[in-house]
Amino acid sequence: MLKPLLAWCLGLSIVLASTQAVAEITIIPKPQQIETGEGSYQLDAKTGIDAPEGARAAEIAFFLRQAIHAQTGIELSRSPHAHGIELAIDPTVKGEEAYRLVVTPRGVIIQASSDKGLFWGVQTLRQLLPLQRASAVQVPAVHIEDAPAFGYRGFMLDVGRHFYPVSFIKKQLDLLSYYKINTFHWHLTEDQGWRIQIHRYPKLTEVGAWRTEADGSRYGGYYTQNEIREVVEYARARNITVIPEIEMPGHSVAALASYPEFSCTQQPMSVPITWGVFKDIYCVGNPNTFTFLQHVLDETMALFPSPYVHIGGDETPKDRWKACDACQALMREQGLKDEEGLQSYFIKRMQSYVAEKGKTLIGWDEILEGGADKHAIIEIWRGDDEARKALANGNRVIVAGPFYLDAPLDVLTVKKIYGTDITGRTSDSAAPEDEAVFHQHRAQILGGEAPLWSERANPFNAESKMYPRLLALAENLWTGTHDDAAYADFEHRLQAHYHWLDAQKVAYGPEDKPVVTYTVTHDASGKGWQLHAKRGFDDLKSHYTVSGAEPTVHSPSFDTEVGIAKAGTIQVVPFRKGLRYDNAVRFTLVDNLASDHAISFSHSPSKDYAPGDVLIDGVMGGSDFHDGRWAAWHDEDLDATIDLQKETAIHSIEVAFLFEPASRILLPEQVTYAVSSDGQHWTSLYNDTVSVDFASAGRHHVFRFHSDKPVTARYVRIQGTQCKTVPADFSNGAKDIWLFVDELVIH
Repeated sequence: MLKPLLAWCLGLSIVLASTQAVAEITIIPKPQQIETGEGSYQLDAKTGIDAPEGARAAEIAFFLRQAIHAQTGIELSRSPHAHGIELAIDPTVKGEEAYRLVVTPRGVIIQASSDKGLFWGVQTLRQLLPLQRASAVQVPAVHIEDAPAFGYRGFMLDVGRHFYPVSFIKKQLDLLSYYKINTFHWHLTEDQGWRIQIHRYPKLTEVGAWRTEADGSRYGGYYTQNEIREVVEYARARNITVIPEIEMPGHSVAALASYPEFSCTQQPMSVPITWGVFKDIYCVGNPNTFTFLQHVLDETMALFPSPYVHIGGDETPKDRWKACDACQALMREQGLKDEEGLQSYFIKRMQSYVAEKGKTLIGWDEILEGGADKHAIIEIWRGDDEARKALANGNRVIVAGPFYLDAPLDVLTVKKIYGTDITGRTSDSAAPEDEAVFHQHRAQILGGEAPLWSERANPFNAESKMYPRLLALAENLWTGTHDDAAYADFEHRLQAHYHWLDAQKVAYGPEDKPVVTYTVTHDASGKGWQLHAKRGFDDLKSHYTVSGAEPTVHSPSFDTEVGIAKAGTIQVVPFRKGLRYDNAVRFTLVDNLASDHAISFSHSPSKDYAPGDVLIDGVMGGSDFHDGRWAAWHDEDLDATIDLQKETAIHSIEVAFLFEPASRILLPEQVTYAVSSDGQHWTSLYNDTVSVDFASAGRHHVFRFHSDKPVTARYVRIQGTQCKTVPADFSNGAKDIWLFVDELVIH
């Protein structure tokens, strides 16, 4: 049946349809060549699938059969005499991922020179099917010749900082494959969590996979080796290569908390609960470190058939190596001039080991520091300069920096992702001669990748950060087009895909604005607060509780604002189309005599964070200092004066400061409270000199004055002086220090 039908279809003169008919084809990514014809093919229960011999072809045919049934409800015929859809291997189709798809009233033919191309043709056919379920559906007549502009089209998921279950990952693999994204980069280890089971080192998951959060809860998880095999196989069936990343030598505190003997200090440490860059890294001067890492890679590589292994290599502070006798001895032995040379030694040694196992090493662009081997693949995250260095060094590159999905939706918009050309300037400051480097070394640019770092991403909100931005990435890397006219066409096709994403229960986000922004304002009439929602979707509902309980879809809801009458703990969660879009946002409301009065500062707070008046609105700061509730001072003291307008009886004053040394946020060295009736003459109420324990796990410190006998005053002055005494190993000393201040509560 194949040859006569093939000859008939290819011999058919395809008549171009009207512009309106062309617009009805909404495939993403858009095929390189597409012509629409007259009529359509009726697909129904009489339709069968013919496939070439071979296990993979049979697997692709089975996948298509299942996909058609899931989308349309049609169960294709299994009769050997039933035809209509032909899958064929044709060596004349040039390119490993290229395919030809022809639909006529007589049938459907998908041709490719490899199984990979055949599968992408199947995915395109799926996008031609209507979404409604019926006993028969019409597939529009079309002739497509297609191949990708770039061979590497990737998505990276950081599961170290937040853990994502296997079910979530499988759902994303289905979606990635649907849009022809062919690489899943699995960031499996981080300072905050080790997520891959290594039989030889059980403490990695017994200890390193878990952390104790600030509220005392235990957080974490890991993937068993069987689960990893399951994910890898699931991805393979969908034309996706899974690349594991085992971070080294930095971002490794979770591993060192499990096995501190591989650190330079060899002292016990905990899995961190804060983000940032940590000084404790693998000890390059300890030969046992390499034995450990080689054993870890042995078990990892056995699970992943990918030809690549990613070892990170980014953000590696050298403080511990500088203070380590063994590291310094190795540096002298190898004739290295500095610790950057030690990093190069580390990377090259691991690269050599990976190469012995038949794998190619990938690392973030820091592995160029000290001189990376040109055979390593460099993933570019810091920008054009690093890309040019890598290309000039002879390295192949993957461009990731312009596509960080943890960036706010209104900063990294769908249009911006679509318009980024990875073969040219990715910043306006690049000189023409620098731009030429990209074009001269075009063959070394493998493609691009969109990483989702998970400091503020989790299974509830990840999809709103991924979609529809990943659709723009898929089109960018497949078509290689970026102009405004092409974007207008993409935007038109994107609208149709929202129906598909809805059907797949994807909690996608807006194209160029946040999903929702919650704020609380104090009611000037003194009758409580107003909880506001600035929505990215008009149909988004915010469900909330006033008891501190976790909201559900059954909790009370509001559209744009709701009144809150009493102090307490408010939690609010966005829902849309029955899908939860994020973790609960928590607001702790407190009665505060300072609310709605005037506050002044000797030094204005940093404009990068909340304005100073948030300190007296009766809303406490949360665990995230980016939440708009914390005011901050950079290398300056807090000196605030509150005018209560009249003589007021005061029983207590309390202020909370944040402590996150990894982010250079320190407690003040001294805190004082004073009161006055005239604003000129002051009476001291409280003075506390702070001895900062930099090893403390505590993140908040409350300074509280209380008196059973009230103090009467009109003005209250609160001062906190910057920390000037830091440990000797605290980088940059007492410079670049932040004070973060919560509500100034007066009762």
